[in-house]
Amino acid sequence: MTAQAQHLPSLTTSIDYATLATRFRPIFARIAEGAVARERERALPYEQIQWLKEAGFGAVRVPVEHGGAGASLPQLFQLLIELAEADSNITQALRGHFAFVEDRLNAQVSGSQAVWFKRFVEGDLVGCAWTEVGAVKIGDVITRVSRQGEQWVVNGTKYYSTGSLYSDWIDLFARRDDTGADVIAAIRTQQPGVRQSDDWDGFGQRTTGSGTSVFENARVEEENIIDFATRFKYQTAFYQLVLLAVLVGSGRAALRDFSAEVGKRTRVFSHGNAPSTRQDPQILQVIGKASGLVYASEAATLRAAQAAQAAYLAHFTDDAETERQANIAAELESAQAQVVAVELVLRATSDLFNTLGASGTSTAKQLDRHWRNARTASSHNPVIYKERIIGDWHVNGTEPPYVWQIGGAKQG
Repeated sequence: MTAQAQHLPSLTTSIDYATLATRFRPIFARIAEGAVARERERALPYEQIQWLKEAGFGAVRVPVEHGGAGASLPQLFQLLIELAEADSNITQALRGHFAFVEDRLNAQVSGSQAVWFKRFVEGDLVGCAWTEVGAVKIGDVITRVSRQGEQWVVNGTKYYSTGSLYSDWIDLFARRDDTGADVIAAIRTQQPGVRQSDDWDGFGQRTTGSGTSVFENARVEEENIIDFATRFKYQTAFYQLVLLAVLVGSGRAALRDFSAEVGKRTRVFSHGNAPSTRQDPQILQVIGKASGLVYASEAATLRAAQAAQAAYLAHFTDDAETERQANIAAELESAQAQVVAVELVLRATSDLFNTLGASGTSTAKQLDRHWRNARTASSHNPVIYKERIIGDWHVNGTEPPYVWQIGGAKQG
C-alpha cells in the first residue's frame, strides 16, 4: 500500500450531513436576510463572507485530522446549493477557493500540504485570477512569473477574478519566464504589488467580486509556484459543479420567493379560477412544475458530484486507467448535469412570473435577480460546446477536454 493510499481514509471520511448543515444553516439564514438589499444596492458581501470564514466554512473539505470537517464532494455541493439559495453570489465567489482546496487535497502528502490545510482551517480564502482579455491568443499566457534578485515576482493583468476581493490569496495562472512552463502562483493579496477592482458589469451575479486584478512585481514565494501539469485532473468538472450549485440555489430561491408572494397575494383576475390566488389551480400548477424542474436539476447536480468524488478517490489508487476512466466520467456527468440544469432552471425562474401580475416585476422585490443570476451563471462554459462534447463521446468515443481557455483566434 502506498503512502497516499494509507492517507486516503482521512481525506474522504464524511460526517453526517444533517450535523454538517446544522452548523452553517443559521449563517445561511442571516446571509439570506440581506440578499435583496445587497442586490438592490450592489453592496459587496464582505461581512457575510467573514461570517463564513469565522465558522470554518472554507475548510469543510479539509481532513478531520487537520482540523476540517472531512466532507465529501456531494456534501460540499449540497452545502453550496444551500448557500446559493441564500445568496448565489457568495457561492460563486467561493468557487476559486474550493477548487484550490481540492487541488491541495489531491497533492502529494507533504509538509506544504499541511501548511495549506492549516491556513484553510484558520480561515484563509483563495480567489482566482486566470482569464486574460485583449491581445492574448488562445493557448498564450501574458502574465509572467520571473526571478527578480532573490525573489520571485508576478506581472500581468487578469479579468473575472472571481472572489479575489474577499480573499487572502489568489490562485493565479501564469507562465514562467525561465522555463516557459505554465504554473499556478498562489499570491498573497495584501501586498503593494496587487491592485483589485470591482468592475464586473454583468447584469447578474453582480457581487461575486469578479473584477480586474493587476499584478506589478507582486511577490510570490517559490514554494507557492505550482506546476500546472500537476493540477487535479477533474478540475473543469469541479468548476462546473460550483456553477451548477449556483444555478440550483437560484432556482430554489426563486421557488421560495414566488411561493411566498403567491401565498400573501390578495388581488385576483376576473378571469382567474378561484377567489384567492393561493387557491387558483393554474397558479399552483406553475409553482408545482417549477418545483419539479428545480428538483431534477438538483438531483442531476448531486449525481454528478458523486462522479467527481469517484475521480478524487481514483487519484489515490495505483491504477492509471481506473483514474483516467473516473476523470472521463466526472467531466461527462458534470456536462450532462449542466445541460439539464441550464434549461430547467432558466425555464423555472422565467415561468414563475406567470404566478403574479405586473407587480411581480417590481424592482423593490428584486424577483428578477433569480433569472438574471441563473442566466449569467449559465453563460460560463457555454453549454452548446458541452452538448457537442457529450455527443462526440457517445458517437465517436472522443475523450473530453480537461483544460480549455478563451482568447483571440490565432491567424492562419
